[in-house]
Amino acid sequence: MTVERGGAPAPLLLRGADRAAFVVAFVERLRSAGVGAGLTETDDFVRALGVSPPTSRETLYWTARIALLRRQEDLIPFDRVFSAVFDDTPPLPLTRAAERAARQGEANVPVRGGGDRSTVHGGGLPWATLPAAGAVDETESGQDQLRLPELRASGLAALAERPFEELDAGQTALLGEALKQALTRWPTRRSRRHAADPAGRRVALRPTIAGARRTGWEAVTIVRERPVRRPRRVVMLCDVSESMRPQAAAYLQLMRAFATVGEAEVFAFATTLTRLTPALRQSSARAAIEQATTAVGDRFGGTRIASNLTALLDSHHGNALRGAIAVVASDGWDSEPAERMTMAMRRLRRRAYAIMWLNPRAGAPGFRPDVAAMAAAAPFCDALLPAATFADLIEVVHRVGDPASAVGPRGTSLRGA
Repeated sequence: MTVERGGAPAPLLLRGADRAAFVVAFVERLRSAGVGAGLTETDDFVRALGVSPPTSRETLYWTARIALLRRQEDLIPFDRVFSAVFDDTPPLPLTRAAERAARQGEANVPVRGGGDRSTVHGGGLPWATLPAAGAVDETESGQDQLRLPELRASGLAALAERPFEELDAGQTALLGEALKQALTRWPTRRSRRHAADPAGRRVALRPTIAGARRTGWEAVTIVRERPVRRPRRVVMLCDVSESMRPQAAAYLQLMRAFATVGEAEVFAFATTLTRLTPALRQSSARAAIEQATTAVGDRFGGTRIASNLTALLDSHHGNALRGAIAVVASDGWDSEPAERMTMAMRRLRRRAYAIMWLNPRAGAPGFRPDVAAMAAAAPFCDALLPAATFADLIEVVHRVGDPASAVGPRGTSLRGA
C-alpha cells in the first residue's frame, strides 16, 4: 500500500488486476504497432509492476517505458499505443476471465473507425528525449508516408519491387535505412598475422616450443593457429549523368550504406569525379544527402566513364583500389571511345580484387551488354548485376558481403549468375 505525503493511502491504478494478463495484452498491442518488445522486456515490466505498483497514469507510463523500450525509434509508436489504451479505446483485459471473453468476441467486434486493429492513435504524453521525435503528422495527403518503426516486412517487400522513379524522397530514405540493416556481413581478406585456434591447420612453432620447455623438450601440446582476417575495402563509383537521373537518389543511399557501415570509399561521376566519402559518413542522413548533392556540381549532364576511372586510378585515392571490391553503378552510356574504356578497365582489373558492375537495365528480358562502353567493360567484370529496384540493391549488398558469391574466376563475366 502506497502512502501519500498527507498520510492517506494512494489508490493503486491496477488494484485487483492480473498483472501478467495486462502486460501480455499491452505488449501484443505494442508489437502490432512495430515496437520491438521481447520476452525479456515483458518479464521486466511484470517484475517492475510487482516491485512498484503504479499509483497514477504517469507512474505507469514511465514504468512501462523504462521496462519495455530499448530503441529511440520506438518512442513514437509507444506513446501512440499508451495514449490509445488509456484514453480513447476499450480498456485492456485486466483479468484472465476478461481476456478469454475478449478473445472470444474479437471476431465479432468492429474495429474503431473501420481501420486496421493494429493501428492506434493518440498523443500528448510527456517527452524526456530529443525534440526530433515528434508526433506523426496524420494529415498528409497523397501517398502513405511510411515511418521506419512501422516499416514491416510486407511493406518493405512491396516498396522494394517498385521502380525508383515511383518512390518519393521519404520512401527512398526509409529503404536506404533498410540497406544499412541488410549489410550485416562485410567482405574480409587474409592478413599476414595469425591467431591461436585449436581448429587451425598451421602449427604455431613458437608457442609449441615454449610449451615443450616444461615437458623435457617433448612437444606434448601442439598449438595451432589460423590467419587473421581483416575487412576488405569496397570502392563504389556511381554514375549521376542525365541517363541515370531516376536511379541517382537510390544509388546515393547504397553509397551511404557502404560508407557508414564498413570501410568503403565512394565517388560520384558524370563528366568529372567527386569523392563523397566524408559527406556520406555523417550521422544525419538528411545532412549527408544534402551535402553530397551540393558537392556534385556536374550531375545530370554528360558521361565520361573511362576518363573518370582513369582519373581515380591516377589519383592518390587509387591506392584504395588495391585488393578492394570495386562496384561501378552505370548504364554504360559513355561519350568516349570504347578503346579508352578497355584500357581503363584493364588497369582496374589488375588493381582490384573483384569488379561488380550494376546496370539498371540488366534485369530487362533479353538484355545484352551491346552498348559500346558496356561491351568493352563486361569482359573485365566478375559480376554484372541488375539494379533497377531496391530488391536488386539488397541483393547487391548480400553479394558484396559474401565474396564466394560475388567473385568468380579472374577475367570472366558472371552477368548476374
